[in-house]
Amino acid sequence: GEDDVHFTDSPFHLVVESGETIRDDDAVFVTNDGEALCVAFACSPLIENGINRGTTVSFRDISARKEAQNEALQASKLASVGQLAAGIAHEINTPTQYIGDNLRFLGEAHRDLAAVLDAYRKLARAAGRAGVLGESVAAAEAAAEEVDLEYLLREIPAATDQSLGGVERGARIVLAMKEFSHPGARDKTAADLNRAIENTLMVCRNEWKHVADVDTDLDPALPPVICLPDELNQVFLNLIINAAHAIDEAGGGAGEDGKGRITIATRGDEDWVEIRVSDTGGGIPDEIGEHVFDPFFTTKEVGKGTGQGLSICRDVVVEKHAGRIFFESVPGKGTAFVVRLPVNGQDATSEAA
Repeated sequence: GEDDVHFTDSPFHLVVESGETIRDDDAVFVTNDGEALCVAFACSPLIENGINRGTTVSFRDISARKEAQNEALQASKLASVGQLAAGIAHEINTPTQYIGDNLRFLGEAHRDLAAVLDAYRKLARAAGRAGVLGESVAAAEAAAEEVDLEYLLREIPAATDQSLGGVERGARIVLAMKEFSHPGARDKTAADLNRAIENTLMVCRNEWKHVADVDTDLDPALPPVICLPDELNQVFLNLIINAAHAIDEAGGGAGEDGKGRITIATRGDEDWVEIRVSDTGGGIPDEIGEHVFDPFFTTKEVGKGTGQGLSICRDVVVEKHAGRIFFESVPGKGTAFVVRLPVNGQDATSEAA
């Protein structure tokens, strides 16, 4: 590949030339089948009778260590985002509350003023019928017509309600961000996965809103699950964003607006819960299906994916929650990723294959 190192520029050649030992605790070897292997190695000269006859190389696989480091980095990032979100929530919530309270006051005040204005208008009509205050009544009616009073009485409440709706939506987004990214406890706790999915959808809406419509079929009777909520939030985030990217890479969808469709469903299954994230993207080709959960495996362009997303998902679901994650895919039609989790948070009951 373009990043391969030629022998003349490699550590092995330098050892031959200099006779010195070279060590590297963070290197990548490429195997014959093209796979990258993270290693720590030492390369030393092979001296016989004072003559450098070649080199010896010793190395060890550090993939597990690298994966642990990446996981720790991811956790650190989530913790930082959580702290940032908490600070943002604190800063935004106070002015948002002021705006919301003032809009509610304006809405109530408008209703009161409209009632008073209606009483004055009745008084003006009565004065007109009695033939008194003719000039004043005419001036009042002209002023009402000039400002289009009927339009204001109709549109001010609508504008206030729309503004209040926008403020409430903003408050929900901030709360969703706070709940999604709040650094979780190390111990498992009962969590509402339906709410976690709704929060995740709101947090990552900008990733999917231009390429897909989202349908949710969330089981209202879904039991709370003993889990690490913040880590499952990351799983849901990865699956939803992957679905959006799959649709985008497939050129959109068959909808009238050119969008694809993401469907998220939950259901209970005795001692298990199941979360299914489906998309109408291009599907997963058979030849790469067995590699999608491998660390660092990605089909995306350089800079658009690290190949860690689904690997992290598998680690969270299988290793940390004794669950299962798998996919069903039809090339050209789409893919569904399925996550199954034990309700009690541990593999106390074996699941039928």
